[in-house]
Amino acid sequence: MTNPIYAIGDLHGRVDEFDRALSLIERDGGPDAKIVFLGDYVDRGPDSRGVIDRLIAGRDAGRRWVTLLGNHDRMFSWFLEDVPRHDPHMLVGYHWLHERLGGVETLQSYDVFFDQQTRLEDLHAIARGAVPVAHRMFLQGLVAMHQTPEIAFVHAGIRPGIPLSEQRENDLVWIRQSFHNHRGPHPKLIVHGHTPVDQATHYGNRINLDSGAGYGRPVGVAVFEGRDCWLLTDKGRVALLP
Repeated sequence: MTNPIYAIGDLHGRVDEFDRALSLIERDGGPDAKIVFLGDYVDRGPDSRGVIDRLIAGRDAGRRWVTLLGNHDRMFSWFLEDVPRHDPHMLVGYHWLHERLGGVETLQSYDVFFDQQTRLEDLHAIARGAVPVAHRMFLQGLVAMHQTPEIAFVHAGIRPGIPLSEQRENDLVWIRQSFHNHRGPHPKLIVHGHTPVDQATHYGNRINLDSGAGYGRPVGVAVFEGRDCWLLTDKGRVALLP
């Protein structure tokens, strides 16, 4: 029998959804279940700090958790470097503290507040003092991909036609259109988040578990046995089919 592996979509600072997802998984697979978190732990929601605290606590307790890197996690991590780094993939005029991206809410979860008259260098210094070193190290240690024989778990997707071993981190955390528009098979079933949909969806060659927790909706939670997938609900497993 194939050992089940669980996956949780983008949490975006939602501790309530983190706890609900763990409860569903424990009910289905017990406290030692292997779980892949698909990234984007921070931004938009009210308690990014609390989500990272829980992830670190689980890691330190020896839980079988794999934490993937999301684009929002990378933006936060880059902001906390010695000199704040801007992600060049973003549109001109966008930055991590733009109102649409949620960096402001992340800093507020660390009790860092500012106004538009604050200089970036001053805010950066305050943020580095407020965010624990353990959180910065956690962000730096996130991985871009996790594979089983049948599945590749990533945050955003993969570049079609490129071997999994040659995928670029920038694509793994940011890609959208060229991945979404590809209808042919991938080397493995791709399980991802990054692009909010109304509900977790199976597209045949990929599964999107970002059901919009960053916008107040429930997080997507799934269990896999080989390539077979079920969503976890309060009533148990529900098959997720193409």
